[in-house]
Amino acid sequence: MHRQPALALIAKSVSIPVISQHVDNENVGPSTGFFVPEIAKLCGAVGSLINHSEHRIEMKSIASLVERMRKLGMTSIVCAREPHEVLEISAFKPDFIAIEPPELIGSGRAVSKENPAIITKSIQGAGSRSSIICGAGITDEGDVAKAMELGSNGILVASGIVKATSWHKKIAELAFGMKR
Repeated sequence: MHRQPALALIAKSVSIPVISQHVDNENVGPSTGFFVPEIAKLCGAVGSLINHSEHRIEMKSIASLVERMRKLGMTSIVCAREPHEVLEISAFKPDFIAIEPPELIGSGRAVSKENPAIITKSIQGAGSRSSIICGAGITDEGDVAKAMELGSNGILVASGIVKATSWHKKIAELAFGMKR
């Protein structure tokens, strides 16, 4: 359970909601080595990513985790690689679906500019069941502004911030892109 202490420390140290990077679909109790939603909540997380391209899981587990997190009052953000996955995942009604083509993750080439149709098709596929957020390759405010213009409800970003020379400046820049 190596993720617990860091998540709890972060959640107690900031005044913003904290999202866990992953949760496992295992039982509470004898689940050594797994990080279940109930523990994430005890650590102070308000939600979690599910099915990131770097940690894919089966659709049955996605459905179970979304329902489990809903019952816990936690936010579910399920990652999808393509619009057809968005359609399938939206049936589970997660709070958010993050569309992230894996070939663009960490590339500095934003999906909002490289292939905007992925975003618009994902929004159409999800309908009113889930909100779509845009990830993969986002590095500047223009990428964010374009994603918002296409109808995205937000962004999911990691590399664009952690690779920046100043995290604070990069976060402010990306936030400004949401206001444009």
